[in-house]
Amino acid sequence: MDKKDLRIIFMGTPEFAVASLARLLEEDFNIVAVVTMPDKPIGRHQDQLSQSAVKKFSLEHKLPVLQPERLKDEAFLKQLQDFRADLQVVVAFRMLPEVVWNMPRFGTYNLHAALLPQYRGAAPINWAIINGEKETGVTTFFLDQDIDTGRIIHQQRIPIAEDDNAEDIHDRLMALGADLVVKTAYDILSGNVETIPQEQLYTSSGELRLAPKIFRETCRIDWSKSAKDLHNFIRGLSPYPAAWTELHQGGSVWNLKLFRTEIVALQPKEPTGTVVINNGKEILISIKDGYLRILELQIAGKRRMKSAEFLNGFRDWSNLSVQ
Repeated sequence: MDKKDLRIIFMGTPEFAVASLARLLEEDFNIVAVVTMPDKPIGRHQDQLSQSAVKKFSLEHKLPVLQPERLKDEAFLKQLQDFRADLQVVVAFRMLPEVVWNMPRFGTYNLHAALLPQYRGAAPINWAIINGEKETGVTTFFLDQDIDTGRIIHQQRIPIAEDDNAEDIHDRLMALGADLVVKTAYDILSGNVETIPQEQLYTSSGELRLAPKIFRETCRIDWSKSAKDLHNFIRGLSPYPAAWTELHQGGSVWNLKLFRTEIVALQPKEPTGTVVINNGKEILISIKDGYLRILELQIAGKRRMKSAEFLNGFRDWSNLSVQ
């Protein structure tokens, strides 16, 4: 079969998925339709609609776009059947019902931004960094009935550096994943696919780490943790959704987001959570095993800025603490 004869439906929503769709088109694969999330109301009065990154890209390339509210809707299922897809490719979309993923004759494969079976779930990039992993990667696998559990097709690994944040890893995995999506499509086209059950990758001593969805309360900083854990937590949520804390001074409280930090390995002199300003140029926060130097932050109502710039506009540095 020629790749022009392989009819593919692509499913995805954010920018992460656009890279894979773009690579498939660059390789002249036959994308017969794209499925993405419905437009979201935005604006003060919720009277404007925001299109997903995948929809914007698809319209620019004149691809048919489907935006079902419900994936089991009979009208949507009829639309899918009418496109007569041989294969479905899913990147950063949503959990599919069996009636959808089992429809094409070659099945449906997904790109996941982690080394499965580790970090199954909605936020694999964030949790890998938060947990201090030294490497991560991308996985393509065939969908089955449970989320992120299907037979693995391919994996590709990358290291995580000490100061990489979620954005750094996101961008690298986005490009790496796009290449893996194309490689997987070629292998399916040629019939050269060998899969591995995820159970074969379990280790007797290792535990499976999950990557559940992140909510606002998940992002609140617990200052009782070690310097290393705090540094990993902050970079694992940077720049979005961002780790946050409360900055206290007397009776005043501000919401404070932290984006970049460094560990200072000195014996702390102050109680945990005390904010120390050094020579009006740097911000240190005392913790149980040292200090955390704050390099970039954002106080509620202001833009993100470097610490020195923040200090220029925040003159009263007495009695500051975080909680």
